[in-house]
Amino acid sequence: MENTGALCLLLAICIAPYAVIASAVGAMKRNRLLVLSAERAVYGVCFCVSVASAILVYAFLTDDYRFAYVASNSNHALSPSYKFAAWWGGQEGSLLLWSWLLATYSAVVVFLNRRKLRDMMPYVTAILMVTQSFFLILNVFVASPFRMLAKDGSLTAVLDGNGLNPLLQYPMMRIHPPILYLGYVGMVVPFAFAMASLIRKQKGDAWIHTTRRWSLVTWLFQGVGVLMGAFWAYAALGWGGYWNWDPVENSSLLPWLSSTAFLHSVMMQEKKGMMKVWNATLISASFFLCILGTDLTRSGVVSSVHAFAQSPIGKYFTSFLAIGIAATAYLILQRLEYLKSEAQLESVVSRESSFLFNNLILLASCFAVLWGTLFPIISEAVSGEKISLDAPWFNRLMVPIGLFLLFLTGVGPLFAWRRTSTESLRRNFLWPGVASCSLVTVLFVVGIRDFYPLISFGFCLFVALTVFAEFYRGARAIASKSQINFAAAIVELTHRNTRRYGGYLVHIAIVLIFIGCTGAAFNKDLTTDVKVGQSVEVGNYELRVKEIKDGDNENVIWQSAVIDVRKNGEFLQTLEPRRELYKASRQQVGQVAIRRRLNEDLYLNFALMRDGKITIQAYVFPLVCWIWTGGFVLILGTLIALVPSKMKLEYAGTELVGITKKHVQVEQ
Repeated sequence: MENTGALCLLLAICIAPYAVIASAVGAMKRNRLLVLSAERAVYGVCFCVSVASAILVYAFLTDDYRFAYVASNSNHALSPSYKFAAWWGGQEGSLLLWSWLLATYSAVVVFLNRRKLRDMMPYVTAILMVTQSFFLILNVFVASPFRMLAKDGSLTAVLDGNGLNPLLQYPMMRIHPPILYLGYVGMVVPFAFAMASLIRKQKGDAWIHTTRRWSLVTWLFQGVGVLMGAFWAYAALGWGGYWNWDPVENSSLLPWLSSTAFLHSVMMQEKKGMMKVWNATLISASFFLCILGTDLTRSGVVSSVHAFAQSPIGKYFTSFLAIGIAATAYLILQRLEYLKSEAQLESVVSRESSFLFNNLILLASCFAVLWGTLFPIISEAVSGEKISLDAPWFNRLMVPIGLFLLFLTGVGPLFAWRRTSTESLRRNFLWPGVASCSLVTVLFVVGIRDFYPLISFGFCLFVALTVFAEFYRGARAIASKSQINFAAAIVELTHRNTRRYGGYLVHIAIVLIFIGCTGAAFNKDLTTDVKVGQSVEVGNYELRVKEIKDGDNENVIWQSAVIDVRKNGEFLQTLEPRRELYKASRQQVGQVAIRRRLNEDLYLNFALMRDGKITIQAYVFPLVCWIWTGGFVLILGTLIALVPSKMKLEYAGTELVGITKKHVQVEQ
């Protein structure tokens, strides 16, 4: 079985370069059979990598500890779901997952475009398979998941494995890495179409229309992956937070920021024929930032609880990035003539300018995060001393940038295309502006004096009101004209232009996330040692340690603190944070207990026990649940934006009827 898995990867690494060569030669020679052969090779790569992945998963599910990777990342006590998740629990398996997702994406792209975009597809196939070949090289020669345990020259097996990393034995980790990878890997598809368009010297934006949904889907996976990672850090690590500007956290945020800029500026190219250079650059930057994030996670060059151990794999990623970025930059520079804008910016007060400012700020934030993430590497290379930039440095820089982006989120949709009249500005800005200023005044009066929270809450209300006003005006007009109730009118309005109103819902999601993040300015925390029967207070909560429980199962030995929670003298509930020692790996981790409410979370961590006392870390996190609520709204808004608009469907149907009538007349 192990030989079959290794053989499949070897076959794949032979087929993928053939697909690259056959696609390129077939395109240059206009040989359709050679191009078709290359596309069949893509299916062959997908089949081979799928078989190899299935063999590795089967080895995990059957506890085949002859595999070194299985022995390192699994054990008998793991449940089947965690044994499956162990596929991506280590270096070798996560790279194989990358290859499998890429092979699957490639096969789907080739299949969906088998009868269209025939001039571009050979180059798309070649770019996809170049990337595939790189990861297959890593799978076969650098980090093979099919390395076997051997002793005295013969295969052997251990009685039990070391177990999956305890930090990964959390329910969300069964799906978080694949979702994030779906965003990372999927970005290669719009990148491949963009580069193919440049190679073909196409002046149109066919690749934009083809890949818009690909870009939106991968953006959604990236965003959801980032939020799920934040939730995991919050609920599983026990340090009392969801974001610490960790290098690996940053690496997942970077391509999301650049692809957010791309999704905004792509509308400028579709509607006005502008920002073509921006779009080619942004989609390329998003792809290479995905590769960089994969590198930072796996090379060990940065210190992170999310990263794998030190590995020589980094030099391969560095080479791929250097060659890829150089080739892409050369291609964009060589095709500047074909990327000229078809229109000019006419006014600073226009929707075009708001998109431009939005992109500039997003790129500024992306560069700031990238600089802060890579600074330890740069400082070590220059001075020999690794200097890390901590969370306060990022916060000082990113908070004002984030607030300006939030402001643009509300302002942009209120501007008209080309130029906006003074009367339009007054009509659209007056009441949201007055309401926001009133809220800031009320918050100041009740005791909130910090500048950034005041501005953040004011901007959040401003953006929310502008979005609600857009829905209200449109739905009221439809309800009046069609004689339907207001709720049905909102559904009809959204269906008529799903992209626009789905985007507005995404803006509401961003508002909710900002509200949740702003709540961090009012956090309370307490770390103290207490005995059984004693009470402590944090915020308005009284915590009384009732008893200590012990227990174990075949996987862990655990100890929990039973804590009664009261607020203003009223009993609320009992929470049980606990410490767990995993038998296979001998690693100890904490399991926090959280009382979740919309206004605030009470968060308890059982840090340790010594001399008859337990160390409790207690936190009160106001509004943090709004972040996770924003994540659900983000998913909803993006899914709505992916649905075809009713107006476009009706237009397409009318056009089809017209074509059919003309065809009938010609036949007659």
